[in-house]
Amino acid sequence: MPGGVIAEPDAVVDTGEVQLLIARNPDPDSRLPYLLRVPLGAGLVFRTAGTWPRTNALYCYPVSDSEWPAEPEIVEQVPVRSCVRRGAAIDLVLDRARENRSQLVFTTARGREAVFWQSARTRKQARPNVRTPTARATGIAELEIVVDSHEQYPYRFTGQQVRTVRRALPCGDYGLIAGGRLVAAVERKSMADLVTSTDLERAPAAPGPSTAEIRAWAREHGHVVPNRGRLRPEIIGAWHAAHPSTPA
Repeated sequence: MPGGVIAEPDAVVDTGEVQLLIARNPDPDSRLPYLLRVPLGAGLVFRTAGTWPRTNALYCYPVSDSEWPAEPEIVEQVPVRSCVRRGAAIDLVLDRARENRSQLVFTTARGREAVFWQSARTRKQARPNVRTPTARATGIAELEIVVDSHEQYPYRFTGQQVRTVRRALPCGDYGLIAGGRLVAAVERKSMADLVTSTDLERAPAAPGPSTAEIRAWAREHGHVVPNRGRLRPEIIGAWHAAHPSTPA
């Protein structure tokens, strides 16, 4: 410990440094076993699933500062070199040789606000073999990219011969306009938002049978049905009883 201070296990030692603190969550009913205290402003507290995003991004649930225990059972206590809020993320650099850089990303998942704690390693694992192009395009002095006016934290294309303009786009977050027409568009999504938008559980169900199909089936099985008009509920119920795998 810096300054020759020796800490007892699970003890919080005030060394005068800005520190990242991780304690055990005293709430036995919570599925998130740890509390994370980030030294930003007066201090931000999150419930989280682990002590470091080693293999996967960790889900963090923001809570009030009052949930931090008066006598916390500390698991990790690490000095912080840098803790800066940059748009929708908090960049965190710890004062240790390994596992020292991470990021808290504020996003939405299933329509709710969510925070994910990720490192450079877990970010690369979520997007394998994805690299930002660095080569400059030939024959183009400067490329104009239109950024949708609703994009809160646009990508800046640092190091590229690109000029960005803000304008409402009919689709996507970034676009290329040629001859007054949108010829290309890119939708920028976080991994959580992508999973939510492609959730198969949200896909519409297959259409049910038509009235004519139920009418024909009923006659084949001895039911008396009119030639026109609505079918009686018991006829429709009988059809679905005979076809349990078909949606209503």
